[in-house]
Amino acid sequence: MKKNTPLKLKEFVSKPLFDEKIILNKDPNYPKISIVTPSYSQVEFLERTILSVLNQNYPNLEYIIIDGGSTDGSVEIIKKYEKYLTYWVSEKDKGQADAINKGFKKSTGEILAWLNSDDTYLPGIFYKIAKDFRQNSEVDLIFGNIYFIDELDKRIGELRFTEFDFSTLIYEGGNLHQTGTFWTRKIYEKVGGLNFNYKFCMDYDFFCRVANEGKLCHMRDFFANFRMHANAKSSTISHIGHKEHKEIMRRYIPKSMNKWNFRYKKIICIVRRFYKYIIQGDIDYILKGFIRRIMNCGRKK
Repeated sequence: MKKNTPLKLKEFVSKPLFDEKIILNKDPNYPKISIVTPSYSQVEFLERTILSVLNQNYPNLEYIIIDGGSTDGSVEIIKKYEKYLTYWVSEKDKGQADAINKGFKKSTGEILAWLNSDDTYLPGIFYKIAKDFRQNSEVDLIFGNIYFIDELDKRIGELRFTEFDFSTLIYEGGNLHQTGTFWTRKIYEKVGGLNFNYKFCMDYDFFCRVANEGKLCHMRDFFANFRMHANAKSSTISHIGHKEHKEIMRRYIPKSMNKWNFRYKKIICIVRRFYKYIIQGDIDYILKGFIRRIMNCGRKK
């Protein structure tokens, strides 16, 4: 797996690095990639998110930003780059999922993804994604690994995956991450977009429906950065996320299954996933995980 250095990642989101002609003159020889960014009051991170998309310097990009009516300076940041945006709006909506759906309705690309306004893509990912979909024409969704970063773009962790397994998605809670995921318009329209009733787990619900209908493929490259900070949803409304996650999970678990059978299924998934990590050469990742858990247990005592 190729890894970008922390210094390279910081430079990538610090200033415009793209060629204006390449961004504005759409080249149909490349599959059109549509990226939607739902935005609301995250002016501290928004420009870095935008630059991580535009600095891909991808020749057939469609970038859409749907802002929920921010008053913190986000709109001024968006206007700074509006020349390179296909569409943007700042108005009240029904939440993140509603904003994302609204953005995709404005899109026309063959390949879709959304990037939250505090996360960033890694350099060169759009070219890679376009190539991966061309080489795997039967695939509906491609996902990669991600880094965890802090408020200052410092790398503080990583999340690696193995080949997709639906049982792992259900019984363990997931084996892909929205930030590093791209899919086809065909599968998006087939499953019907996002459920705006979910405030936290709209991505988990969406991926479960996609997995039921299509083919998912894991690439061992790192695709994106997921930012950890005090105002992130994972920090502020995680309790809602747990509730929604259980609700979605129950749809795919037999009603007759008791808690012991559930635990057995989960253990089988964990063992199988660890085996896959070993097979694909991620022994170092497993060891780091064990060491981290041991250290965390020590701190709790």
